[in-house]
Amino acid sequence: MRRTAMAMGAFATAASLTACGVVDGIGGGGSSATPKKGDDITVGLLLPEKENSRYEKFDYPIIEKKVAELTHDKGRVEYANAEQDADKQNSQLAKMVADKVDVLLVDAVDSKDIASGIQKAKDAGIPVIAYDRLAQGPIDAYISFDNELVGEVQGRALVEALGSRAASSKVVMMNGSVTDPNAAQFKAGAMAELQGKVNIAKTYDTKDWKPENAKANMEKAITAIGLDNIAGVYSANDGMAGAVIQALKETGAGKLPPVTGQDAELDAVQRIVSGDQYMSVYKSYPQEANAAAEMAVARVQGRSIEFDALTRDKVDSPTTKKVPSQLVPVVALTQDNIKNTVVQDGIYTVKQICTSKFKSDCNAIGLKG
Repeated sequence: MRRTAMAMGAFATAASLTACGVVDGIGGGGSSATPKKGDDITVGLLLPEKENSRYEKFDYPIIEKKVAELTHDKGRVEYANAEQDADKQNSQLAKMVADKVDVLLVDAVDSKDIASGIQKAKDAGIPVIAYDRLAQGPIDAYISFDNELVGEVQGRALVEALGSRAASSKVVMMNGSVTDPNAAQFKAGAMAELQGKVNIAKTYDTKDWKPENAKANMEKAITAIGLDNIAGVYSANDGMAGAVIQALKETGAGKLPPVTGQDAELDAVQRIVSGDQYMSVYKSYPQEANAAAEMAVARVQGRSIEFDALTRDKVDSPTTKKVPSQLVPVVALTQDNIKNTVVQDGIYTVKQICTSKFKSDCNAIGLKG
């Protein structure tokens, strides 16, 4: 993936436009662009799965709320979740095209397989924005987190955790699904930090990102390397991190090696509090989802000034060059900054994190309401 602008530029410009009254909720009269449609629009939202709690808990409700806000409660979101089934998602996309939605936000189960459906949407005059994962085909725009940076943050944290013994440490890499382009970017970023600094003893690609598959792979790694010889685990996300930790515990691990993660899921935050998981990557879902809704509404209403302000980056997919994009920055989540990230942003309350099981651990790290 090649980037020709800094991700933060999109936010700075968008914020500036908002402050000047240009964006005005994407529905105001500050823009010189002539809207193609009014507020009575339908945004089709296709999300990939429910294994990761973020999609149902954050992405969908945030996008639905923002679309309503931007369209004075006249716009609506037509939503479908593919539950990790590429064929099902293609059928859902076809239905939305048949329903004549005004714009599509697509988070692809299989970035390559979805391309023909995206082409059909474009043929029907429906703009398509790739959301969270870079889909192939003639997409109009792309919004996601800086995925290579995610991997870099994870890899760097693992090396730091291993300290002076890093060079002699055997590490297991538990990567994501090969059908998800993000997984390749996470892996590339992590490799940039790990290669030559640790001994990568075993590497696995995890089918469909499923924790049970990660657990089975980790059990294989333990058998091949030896439990006591595993100094750390690069896990691409929190769901798999939980499975990795479970496999380590079931095999008899006393002191757990550092394990990385991503997504800042509640149980992962609690594992970080207790010391079972070393870190996660916090990605501001509200920031991504709100910006995606703004992009969708601006695109369908023909507000090119606002749309351009929200897509300052450029990204290449295997089928489309220089896709207008927005890359949202990320933060390494550790015991030290839980309160300043997920709590401060309203993702979780201290009460939700510090249940009776984790109360003493929370007190130990100074996490109090």
